[in-house]
Amino acid sequence: MEKVFGKTEGLKKGELKRLSNLYRRRVPKERVLTPELAQALAALSQEVGRPLALLLDREGRVVRVGVGDAKDLPIPEGARGERRLSGFRLLHTHLAPGGLSRPDLSVLFLNRLDSLAALEVEAGRPTTLHLALLAPPKTGEDWRILPPRPYFQYLDLNLLAEVEALEEEMARQARVREVLDGSGERAILVGVDLGEGPEAEAGLEELSELTRTAGGVPVKKVLVFRRHLDPRYLVGLGKLEELKSLAYHENASTLIFGLELTPAQAREIERATGLKVLDRTQLILDIFALHAKTPEAQAQVELAQLKYLMPRLVGRGKEMSRLGGGIGTRGPGETKLEVDRRRLLERITHLSRKLAEYAQRREEARRQRKRKGVPLIAIVGYTNAGKTTLLSALAKGGEPGEDKLFATLRPLTRRGFLPGVGEVLFTDTVGFIRRMPEELLTAFRATLEEVREADLLLHVLDASQEGGLERYRVVEELLKGLGVEAPRVLALSKADRAAPYDLLYLRERLGGVVVSALKGTGLKELREALAEGLLKAGVRPQAWAQYT
Repeated sequence: MEKVFGKTEGLKKGELKRLSNLYRRRVPKERVLTPELAQALAALSQEVGRPLALLLDREGRVVRVGVGDAKDLPIPEGARGERRLSGFRLLHTHLAPGGLSRPDLSVLFLNRLDSLAALEVEAGRPTTLHLALLAPPKTGEDWRILPPRPYFQYLDLNLLAEVEALEEEMARQARVREVLDGSGERAILVGVDLGEGPEAEAGLEELSELTRTAGGVPVKKVLVFRRHLDPRYLVGLGKLEELKSLAYHENASTLIFGLELTPAQAREIERATGLKVLDRTQLILDIFALHAKTPEAQAQVELAQLKYLMPRLVGRGKEMSRLGGGIGTRGPGETKLEVDRRRLLERITHLSRKLAEYAQRREEARRQRKRKGVPLIAIVGYTNAGKTTLLSALAKGGEPGEDKLFATLRPLTRRGFLPGVGEVLFTDTVGFIRRMPEELLTAFRATLEEVREADLLLHVLDASQEGGLERYRVVEELLKGLGVEAPRVLALSKADRAAPYDLLYLRERLGGVVVSALKGTGLKELREALAEGLLKAGVRPQAWAQYT
């Protein structure tokens, strides 16, 4: 006897057997139901005194039988995607008059069912049939409800043609968006405002930039206002249904949250929406994996990813395969999801040992530098503040920067010259960001060691973006948390893009030297300020440089 799902408590053995026999039924794939199935369902539903539900595949085979409402029947994962429905249709009975309920329609929409039908039963006989299908994307509606009619008037409806037409429209709109957006993965961005106000809005804008840097396409940004976070769904189940609707109409396959999700929250949200779910930390890790080119940077990123993924792998089972392909899965995410806990721990140990060897080599290089007496200037700042471009302008052989977040991961050291001091070393570092994930601070220890050992810090602040004071505060608080006490020189970068009022405001509040690395503006003044800062810090000028 095949399994009967749902509220089966109290049913007799004979009733369960007759329910199990429904698995033998078959409906033509183009039909909603047959007269024989309608009458059998009505009679059984009347006999057991409960609503019944059948799940059929696209070939018309019964794949699940349940007792209870539509929401009580567990629906397996189908062939869902941006261009496809699930391939399942649900038929259930109502023992009282009434149309499709909101829970019924939610089951249709959240599971992307081919169709959902409710058959009214009166005195053991089938009467009115209510039928709903998903509405095409971009129509503003989630579903399309057909007029209620006596069930036999729907016997000739070509359901397969309706489903194929809807899938063709979904595929057409997906193709249009691919042309407009390229091959990037379309994502809905979700920020949460717990009372932070403008800071929450700024965090959502930053999440959008992170998504673009990772290769995704942010199609909609949603800021959710909550007093307290939902421990299970973060933003509440009702809001998740709204996000699912938005994702459907925008052909988005991913939800990206601006807060870090617990493993349980990520699983529950993914289960409730059927979408890929990422959080801010995972997105940043993905960007690091994208930009990691050297063996050391790759090892650092892999270690951070494994430490982050460890608690999220336990108990995931088949669900882990949903993460394949797309943003949030680069690096070890592609190859380590299926390995067990023991092997993950072994890999973490191996990577930690390898990074310790890299750190030892760097320590030896620092000792040699100190013996030569060459001062070190570490360039720090918020990500994408223009640090690498400024390094290229100040030092010999610098590399061109990129207008991307976290474009620099490894400590990049170049030689330069300062008047009155002589030869110096400039070291570019990984950019900071608000709520910097702890995994990254731990993994990028080599970069942070360069900051701690520096004789002077060059703090680069992008003056062309709004929120400069907030970004300045974030970097200074992170440096304070890392125990960095070296003196600073502030550079207000990208002056060629900044509004004059913004430059004046930042100079009044923070001081600093106004520079444009691309135009060469202010570089002479910046070199003089750096030389003065080193001399005040006790650095002895090289003999030949005192007269330059």
